[in-house]
Amino acid sequence: MQTSLLPALTRVLSSVDALRNLRALYALMATFCLGGLMLASAQAALLRDQTLSGTAWLAAALVVTVLGVNATGLMLMDQARGQPVRDPQDALADALHATPRVLLALAACVLLGSAVVAGLAALLWATRWPGVGPALLAVVLPLTVVLLGSLALVVAVLVGPLTGPAVWAGQSSRAVLAFLRTQLRRKLPETALLMGGVYLLTALTTAAVSFIVLSGARLTAGLAILGAGVELPAAQLLAGVLGLGPRAMAASGAAPDGSLGTAALAGGGVVFALALVLPTLVWLRGCCAVYLALNPPAGDAP
Repeated sequence: MQTSLLPALTRVLSSVDALRNLRALYALMATFCLGGLMLASAQAALLRDQTLSGTAWLAAALVVTVLGVNATGLMLMDQARGQPVRDPQDALADALHATPRVLLALAACVLLGSAVVAGLAALLWATRWPGVGPALLAVVLPLTVVLLGSLALVVAVLVGPLTGPAVWAGQSSRAVLAFLRTQLRRKLPETALLMGGVYLLTALTTAAVSFIVLSGARLTAGLAILGAGVELPAAQLLAGVLGLGPRAMAASGAAPDGSLGTAALAGGGVVFALALVLPTLVWLRGCCAVYLALNPPAGDAP
């Protein structure tokens, strides 16, 4: 079945409607905030030489992030398929079943890729043999460049973006691997083109969000300090918006100034998290759109 590129690109461009999916926005925002708090706890524990506690917090942050992203992906897949978006609680429960399938499929791809890399490393090692080494290197070097570059492309436009959506659409791990193999053999150029559109749309969303956040932050700082007389330096007022925390500010010699500084960090941190969430939503929604364009449900036009 051939993929019609124009309807597929139209489907990809419509991924910007992910910004209207408030349930997915809430789920991903909660995931990032909770994961960030756990990561901060892990950092604090490691700074106190509490290796076991820090490792536990890191593992918890990873689990929360993976489950939250899969729950968000399930809701975005509902939206991409034109179905009612499930509640966040239901999405989280379904993510507990979907996440192992995603990880299993990714693990199989990693093993296959590692075998290719190991084989290329063995060939490069063989170029040290006297006599045949220089001639072998002349052959192995371009082969390694092409294969490793192709492997990176496959990871960027096929394995990484489409494994999750395939599972969110209800595929088993074995079916996901079969889908990826089919796309690799028959539709890699079309997949790369569609994923290029997703990356471009995500970049444009990131640029727009960054402009809103940075310009709004500067104007807010001027209004708060000059217009409202808030007694707080601009660097501290904008620290949270720029993703800085108390330790980063203290390391730069500008520790938070009392309750106002702490409040500014908290409020700015919410803005920073929102600036991360919005492009991520568009990217996940775009990956779902590409999967549906390459593997349309029964009854849909290809």
